[in-house]
Amino acid sequence: MLKNPLAAFAALLALVLPAAASAADLSIALGADVTSIDPHFHNLTPNNNVGGHIFEPLVTKDPRGKLQPALAESWRTVDDLTWEFRLRKGVKFHDGSEFTAADVAFTLDRVPTVPNSPSPFTTYSKQITEKTIVDAYTIRLKTASPYPLMPNDMGTILIVSSKAAKGASTEDFNSGKATIGTGPFKFVRWQKGDRIELARHDAYWGQKAAWDKVTFRIITSDPTRVAALMAGDVRAVENVPTADLANVSRNPGLSVYRVVSHRVMYLHLDSNRDKSPFVTDKAGKPLDKNPLRDVRVRRAMSKAINRQALVDRVMEGAARPTGQLMPEGMFGYTPALKPERYDPDGAKKLLAEAGYPEGFGLTLHGPNNRYVNDEQVAQAIAQMLTRVGIVTKVDTMPSSVYFSRANKLEFSFILVGWGSDTAEASSPLKALLATFSKDKGMGQANRGRYSNPKVDATLEQALATVDDARRERLLQQATEIAMADVGIIPIYHQENLWATRKGVAYTPRADERTFAHEFRPQ
Repeated sequence: MLKNPLAAFAALLALVLPAAASAADLSIALGADVTSIDPHFHNLTPNNNVGGHIFEPLVTKDPRGKLQPALAESWRTVDDLTWEFRLRKGVKFHDGSEFTAADVAFTLDRVPTVPNSPSPFTTYSKQITEKTIVDAYTIRLKTASPYPLMPNDMGTILIVSSKAAKGASTEDFNSGKATIGTGPFKFVRWQKGDRIELARHDAYWGQKAAWDKVTFRIITSDPTRVAALMAGDVRAVENVPTADLANVSRNPGLSVYRVVSHRVMYLHLDSNRDKSPFVTDKAGKPLDKNPLRDVRVRRAMSKAINRQALVDRVMEGAARPTGQLMPEGMFGYTPALKPERYDPDGAKKLLAEAGYPEGFGLTLHGPNNRYVNDEQVAQAIAQMLTRVGIVTKVDTMPSSVYFSRANKLEFSFILVGWGSDTAEASSPLKALLATFSKDKGMGQANRGRYSNPKVDATLEQALATVDDARRERLLQQATEIAMADVGIIPIYHQENLWATRKGVAYTPRADERTFAHEFRPQ
């Protein structure tokens, strides 16, 4: 017998009745915090996600990563070194001013000048050597060598208003002063760590959003986020906790949407410095020589990780083990690379060959509120490494603190993820494994400062190869070289998970974007 039938009835009503807010309002719980509204400050998925409501790129992508026209109606190569983008006419910024090629040129000039950017967008703009405004709706971008990925890269840079953003600081975007875009929603308010409020842009050039008002609630706690959905405080959530996935899926008042992400979860190692700050002997004394520079040690660490166990036990099946950068079916995926086989005895043997038969000490740093089960994954990996003699401590922290410190190269060994904004392998290769070069815009997220001239040369050749089949093979080769050298240790590709209350539907996206304008009444 139910002890409290009234409470049970109220709980049932909460699932079958709409939230008290207007049906034309949509509230969504986000699982990761936003560090800035400035679309060029920090190349971070939560930031890019919110920015994609207010601002738009020249080229966009569908839920599976296929390129689609956005602010550019079309694009073509004029010659081997020149791309031409024809812009959409009649597009209005939120302040009513007209969008033109001048705004594109201004945006591309602004990208490398944003002060204190922890992860700049120059990876996607450095190849441009010259910008020519042909007319108000045509712009040409010149490169030093043939560059076939220009449309992909132009899908990652959000266009701002030259009028509103001239001289604007990142804080001006955060406050809303300069937050004028062409997107389907206007910026209303950002209450850091709590919520972001948007209003529909009724003069939007494309399909109008179904919602008058959108509120993004920042709820990084997994149980709290699910509870908010159950209670009707929000109508949709991203990053459904894997521990709650089965219960949410069985709930008749909720719907779950899932797809394999092109985000790779991986371990970055300090393979550059002779001494590394968090590498010690087993007694905790700093080592004079950094063992992470030895490929045998890095390979041993990879062998020590039971990826399938992580997927099954920690991720509750909502991930797929990997030995490379891209999931199967994506451009640059190579069938030749399988997930490293779990082999603790082989790991111990390699450690002995490298001169560490008794192992050593290490600290694994990571975020505790950025990725699905990030802290639990870090703890599990530490236990696996400890079993083969690498006594590993775990130190996790909020992502805002973590990324700030990681970008300053304060750590020796980190858990992190990378989602390919271009939906192909050049993105992680350029950002994570290319030799760091601020001038070239390479290695901008290479927090282990890994460097391999063979990877660089093969990647550069791929980036200048127009033929798709040949370029893909070169990207596969660059990936194979980097993986053989264990430039990073890939672990798994996570599944992207959303849940909605009845009456709201969503098409899941491989790029993890939670776009309010793609939710629809049902």
